[in-house]
Amino acid sequence: MKLRKVTAASAAVLALSVAATACGSGDKDDKGSGGSKKISIGIKFDQPGIGQKTPQGYAGFDVDVATYVAKKLGYDAGQIDWKESKSQDRETMLQRGDVDFIAASYSITPERQEKVDFAGPYLLAHQDVLVRADDSSIKAATDLNSKKLCSVTGSTSAQNIKDKLAPKADLQNYPTYSACLTGLQNGAIDALTTDDSILAGYASQSQFQGKFKLAGLKMTNENYGIGVKKGSDLKAKINTALEAMVSDGTWQKTVDKNFGPANYKNDPAPKIGDIKS
Repeated sequence: MKLRKVTAASAAVLALSVAATACGSGDKDDKGSGGSKKISIGIKFDQPGIGQKTPQGYAGFDVDVATYVAKKLGYDAGQIDWKESKSQDRETMLQRGDVDFIAASYSITPERQEKVDFAGPYLLAHQDVLVRADDSSIKAATDLNSKKLCSVTGSTSAQNIKDKLAPKADLQNYPTYSACLTGLQNGAIDALTTDDSILAGYASQSQFQGKFKLAGLKMTNENYGIGVKKGSDLKAKINTALEAMVSDGTWQKTVDKNFGPANYKNDPAPKIGDIKS
């Protein structure tokens, strides 16, 4: 009789254990409720002001946006697993499930939308040029003719200007944006081009504050979105979080914090789904 009681008790414990395990498993898959212990987010590690890995942790506009979104999904900062998302790897990382979402100066394009889904946009950036603070000679794209124009090797930004706007621009390809900034500072080049948000991030670094300025040319529209796996229900949840970030004032504070030292004149927060061509 005693043996039967012990057996019954053991069976009850086993049933509770199985039930708890099943419940925990279900929560782990629900990235919208914070049930999982971790959420994996892709960012840039090498873009000051946007996404940067520093000795103190991770910093930048995209990092702040992603942290806000994660909190709305039920995850605190300590539950975020940050992963480096290089431009050429972003779609593959989402398709493989390496990350839950990516916020990495990720422009929404028709080609990318065939492979992944996007929440947002959450920032409207533009291709621009960064010049020395005392240079007033570049007020339009055509003023770049005969100027030494720097961009990073492999980038299409400078080539776009030469092909479409300033055919006599003297292209200078440097390995990194930091190298371009050094060249700009010492006069080896006249202008650096890429997205204005990226330029503002670099110019906002303490060692560069007051030395450079954005020309404000706004040559293209770059609609930054948060990438998710095709068909993911996270898209709708992230959109809700982004709307809340704008409405409670956090979005503008985040822009000012990361880009303000460069006098970045940002466009208003874009409406969800409003993609400017």
